[in-house]
Amino acid sequence: MASASSLLAEPALRQILAELAGAARAFRFEVAPNPCVGAAVVAGGAVISRGFHRVWGREHAEIDALRLAELAGVPKAEWDTLVVTLEPCSTTGKTPPCTDAILKSGIRRVVVGELDPDPRHRGRGLELLRSAGLEVEHLQGAAPLVDVSPYFLDWTSPERLSRPRPWILAKWAQTRSGQLSPPEHFGGGRWISGQAARDEVQLLRSRVEAIITGIGTVLADDPRLSVRPPGDLSRPPMRVVLDSHLRTPVSARLFQACPAGESAGPVHLLCSAGANAVRHRALEEAGAQIHGLHSDDPDHLRLFDIAQWLWQRGVRRALLEAGPELLEQCFHAGGIDQVRVITGNVNGGRGESLALRMSRLRFAERLDRECGEDSVLEAMVVR
Repeated sequence: MASASSLLAEPALRQILAELAGAARAFRFEVAPNPCVGAAVVAGGAVISRGFHRVWGREHAEIDALRLAELAGVPKAEWDTLVVTLEPCSTTGKTPPCTDAILKSGIRRVVVGELDPDPRHRGRGLELLRSAGLEVEHLQGAAPLVDVSPYFLDWTSPERLSRPRPWILAKWAQTRSGQLSPPEHFGGGRWISGQAARDEVQLLRSRVEAIITGIGTVLADDPRLSVRPPGDLSRPPMRVVLDSHLRTPVSARLFQACPAGESAGPVHLLCSAGANAVRHRALEEAGAQIHGLHSDDPDHLRLFDIAQWLWQRGVRRALLEAGPELLEQCFHAGGIDQVRVITGNVNGGRGESLALRMSRLRFAERLDRECGEDSVLEAMVVR
């Protein structure tokens, strides 16, 4: 057990929190809507490990830091403080409660930079640790969420909590002029982006709970919407097609068995209630699960109803892979939270350009980067 004289004082703890908060932001597009969180284990006044929440749905920063501390070669008896930018979770979600792991670690002091803004959990984690006999400190202002994870404040706002809907990440590849289909002579008329960007998409698909597309994309591209390496084949998301009139062909690749080294989730078709009964039976026989939604417009489903349907089935993070028309509708309705736009090394293209729509969007947390031969824009959408 560390002596009182070896414990870090507040200025040093605030410095560690500021450094962790800055480093955690590098993962913001991989963890949203979860917050960026960093954690550190301190022993004898020295930081022996730093951990981060790196991937949505996977281990939190506290678990990462504790795991790395075990590799540092410092006996657990000497671990004296856990420093974490956000209050540890105390409920089971995608992962077990971090408070359980902290209590099992033997650490006797926890220092946090910010309380959980969710009113359902705020203060609960710290109170649980205090009641177990740990020393708990809240260094207010050391890692403010408004700077570290401003999008998480929107995710936990009263408006969003009262009308919950999944976090929607829209991904598309475009040519330099904004077309979503390449010239016929390029990429076999199918591929705009290079292999490195396509590998990133496979990782992304295995890090959401649903892939959403429209009937237009199904008819034009006949996608399988599967997960291939380097994506995690054990985590294929459900595949959701918005198809008001059940026009999806029974021969679509969506219904074909995946080849070796590939996996795919169940196919759900969302249609207008009372859609063609013959098509309904044929598509069910092909392997689809069909769900009729009531709508005032028989040609278009309401995005609110789609979001509610997804939420009721446990979808919290979904990937929208669609064409210009559906993307435009979702942007107009305020249903997109995050974008990943891949611009390929190709001029021209076929179909409508999204350039005008892109020029009207407001972005926050923007990151422009390169991926192989392509450029990538990642951002949160401001409404």
